[in-house]
Amino acid sequence: MFDSQCGQVKHSAPISATSLTNDCMPRVAFLGLGAIGAPMARHLARDEFDFVVWNRTRARADAFVAETPARVALSPADAARDRDVVVCCVPVSRDVESLLDGPDGILATMPAGAVFVDCTSGDPATSRRMAARFAEHQIGYLDAPVSGGVVGAVQGTLTVMVGGDVNTVDRVRPILECFGQRIVHCGVVGTGDALKAVNNAMLAMHIWGLAEGLVALQKAGVAADIALEVINASSGRSNTSMNLFPPRVLTREFPRTFRLALLDKDVAIAADLAREQHVPSPLLQLTAELFRMAHNELGELADHVEATRVVERMGGAEIYPSTGASA
Repeated sequence: MFDSQCGQVKHSAPISATSLTNDCMPRVAFLGLGAIGAPMARHLARDEFDFVVWNRTRARADAFVAETPARVALSPADAARDRDVVVCCVPVSRDVESLLDGPDGILATMPAGAVFVDCTSGDPATSRRMAARFAEHQIGYLDAPVSGGVVGAVQGTLTVMVGGDVNTVDRVRPILECFGQRIVHCGVVGTGDALKAVNNAMLAMHIWGLAEGLVALQKAGVAADIALEVINASSGRSNTSMNLFPPRVLTREFPRTFRLALLDKDVAIAADLAREQHVPSPLLQLTAELFRMAHNELGELADHVEATRVVERMGGAEIYPSTGASA
């Protein structure tokens, strides 16, 4: 990747420790140490990388480096300085865009020939706009949202949906494979974001549709555990019915692993995509409206599966197993 003095980035070589000379190593930065970002970054905090991290809340970065070989950057510009790859994972595209400019911004220091990998579940239009900004500085850009949740991030088994130049994808594939089990090149910049949004819109549909069905069955006298036993052995089963509702809804625990606010954002992106592509999409548009309503009702901290509570309120019954008691 570098010349013999480790000073100039070569555009064609994959970014891996074995591709470098003996006296240099890949220089990687990670921005955003949230619920997904922190475990992703841990897979990059290894001896073969020169690794720095930055987080808007400094305490999280300090806690991270206390447990890993990473170093803390003082600003996005400090993190991006002389890096070969900068990986970013923050809630929304506008948060990424806000890190680009000014003396503390990424573009002030990130070198030509480097690659910016945006793992944010973003919107395609903003990703295309940022890609053009990076291209002005001869920096590669990939939108690379991930799927698999916190568990997948911890285990390093995420699916990474990548939009951008295929040669750039191949260059950073060794980095992506540190936290991703499946790396899928989706097409040009923005296609990774588009696919992630549609995937999450389908998740939202499953949550809302299953909640409606179980509330109706509950009122008709069929307990939720009985209903799910049949559904999960039949054609109506889904990841939602098999892996989300039994441990989260039936127990009433609703662990907060993925915020409803972020799912609302993703469904809205998918609905916008369908309109932009002139695709009739009444189900997508309705799902976007329902999750915007649930988000507004339940607030910023609610988990995505807690949208079920809104369906229960509207339907006048709580989903509970045969051993439970009606609300």
